[in-house]
Amino acid sequence: MIDGLKYDEKGLIPAIVQDVNTNEVLMMAYMNEESLRRTVETGYTNFWSRSRQTYWKKGETSGSLQEVKAILMDCDKDTLLIKVVQHGSGACHTGKRTCFYRTLDGKEVL
Repeated sequence: MIDGLKYDEKGLIPAIVQDVNTNEVLMMAYMNEESLRRTVETGYTNFWSRSRQTYWKKGETSGSLQEVKAILMDCDKDTLLIKVVQHGSGACHTGKRTCFYRTLDGKEVL
């Protein structure tokens, strides 16, 4: 789809999702060429689930959709940054706004 993107040996590329307005990092997931195509075509994030081996549209069941405003690639073309408007309660499956809410010792900071 996008020339020069560097997918890993499993055909995946990490995608960091960031709030377009606050720059808060919301989550990280993996995409393959098809999930990236779906994201571009629909305007909402779609990922590849490594554990379930299937595609998933973020927020499809929870209502916490991520409306894509920009997709950037890093200088090495091996990581994506997706800037979104986060709808619903948040990005994390736990109900938190972001997946990054614990310190290394397990303390919740949000």
